[in-house]
Amino acid sequence: MKYYLIVGEASGDLHASHLMQSLKNLDADAQFRFFGGDLMTAVGGTCVQHYRNLAYMGFVPVLLHLPKILSNMQMCKDDILSWQPDCVILVDYPGFNLKIAKFVKSKTNIPVYYYISPKIWAWKEYRIKNIKRDVDELFSILPFEVDFFEGKHHYPIHYVGNPTAYEVCQFQKTSESAECSDGSGNSGKKPIIALLAGSRQQEIKDNLPAMLEAVKPYETDYRIIIAGAPGIEHDYYAPFIENRDVQVAYNQTYPLLSKSHAALVTSGTATLETCLFRVPQVVCYKLPLPVIADYVRRHLLKVKYISLVNLIADREVVSELLGRTFTVGHIRSELDKILDGPARNAMLQGYSEVSRRLGDQIAPDNAARLILNKLRTH
Repeated sequence: MKYYLIVGEASGDLHASHLMQSLKNLDADAQFRFFGGDLMTAVGGTCVQHYRNLAYMGFVPVLLHLPKILSNMQMCKDDILSWQPDCVILVDYPGFNLKIAKFVKSKTNIPVYYYISPKIWAWKEYRIKNIKRDVDELFSILPFEVDFFEGKHHYPIHYVGNPTAYEVCQFQKTSESAECSDGSGNSGKKPIIALLAGSRQQEIKDNLPAMLEAVKPYETDYRIIIAGAPGIEHDYYAPFIENRDVQVAYNQTYPLLSKSHAALVTSGTATLETCLFRVPQVVCYKLPLPVIADYVRRHLLKVKYISLVNLIADREVVSELLGRTFTVGHIRSELDKILDGPARNAMLQGYSEVSRRLGDQIAPDNAARLILNKLRTH
């Protein structure tokens, strides 16, 4: 079978690479072509465009790069028509992928499968119409999505398990002795506070300065280590940590979390990864125009929380600081609570509840098996 996959960021590259490997295990003749990254390339196939050339967030960056975005989209459409895959597999990244789904559905008979469903339960719920029209099968990785899609919108989906839970489990099994290094050759004996400030330059620029200011009083007793994002060069981080006792660990997020005592984390998959490594965390995400952001959160967002940890638990397990609560003082205060004591223990208990709700299914294997079964009967 010929599989065409499209991802738009580092986490998608990771999840898609595992799905590709699971497909290869089931289909000896599997061929891959994709918009993806280095991890997908390592599995095999042809990378048509790297996700680094797709990942723009925010109104102004998107507007400035609109010609390039449109060019990439046309390239993707033309490439799918030329290669004629047996299916197109979309991985998150809805702004781009739903447009591709519409094109594929209107111009071809190629089935469209969505692995890691768009988070329309939080924002842009109207996209359910596009999904119903253009997506043949949707594979969910969050258990509460089943009720949203099937109960509310009468659109059947497949909960296949959570790939992040599987990936963390696999790392823990094979890398129990892994040590996080900042490149100095000295792993250090002090406990670590990890800073996960996002995967894109704009996120890092917005979030990292306040995180660094908040941890200043802890530099004597803790090692402060930033999780370097894939594709972000050292030169980008250098101005933020100049004259500070702070290191950056590149491509070592899991080893870093496995050794950390606490963490400051932006929203997204990183909050769930931190939870699964049982590292108490403060979720902090800077939003432009805080007063307006607070209004949007109260009146337009469809969910009570922004972190996957709280969404899965359906209650506040971790503190979320955004809008007007995103201040150095608030971040420092919440961090202090989870370094030791009752708040730390309560958070760890909440983490256990999240793990239980996710279950222990192997998401890429389940999704690959369903995809192949669908193709063989298509």
